[in-house]
Amino acid sequence: MMTLIVAIGAQNAFVLRQGLRRQAVAKVVAVCALSDAILVAVGVAGFGAIVRKWPSAITIAAVVGGIFLLGYGFLAARRALRPSAMQVDGTPPGRPVLTAIALTWLNPHVYLDTVLLLGSIAAGRWLFGVGAVTASVTWFVALGFGARLLSPLFAKPRAWRVLDGVIAAVMISLGVTLIAGW
Repeated sequence: MMTLIVAIGAQNAFVLRQGLRRQAVAKVVAVCALSDAILVAVGVAGFGAIVRKWPSAITIAAVVGGIFLLGYGFLAARRALRPSAMQVDGTPPGRPVLTAIALTWLNPHVYLDTVLLLGSIAAGRWLFGVGAVTASVTWFVALGFGARLLSPLFAKPRAWRVLDGVIAAVMISLGVTLIAGW
């Protein structure tokens, strides 16, 4: 169960980045944890069976999510290639929250992993769902607020460029895989 939550993806990379930047960490962590709780509850309640009846919904989510991940990946690549793009000043206050919402709800992997896979394992076993939500909240809090422990490493601009390069590679490959695979 924890491997579904801790898997490297757009959402976790964003939470890590926000934790390192110390920008809207509590809000981003809350959005991700609450979203996961909702998705786990939907999966445990049996929504996965309904989604299996309309696979076109997953296809649409995959294409839209793939396009979104490509855009996010190209922005990370731009930050990696142009250090001036890393400036935090001027970021609208609501942007991190909106990005967290988009990275969660436009991500088809979230539906496949949390609603379908975890939902089919849990299938009405609410205690299992409570455990999954607890693991999710623990992970997001640790990732978001624990990222500050890596601050000495990220005091150097080169570390940010490497992180953004890795994020760009992961997001672009996920986006291409989603679009090509559906």
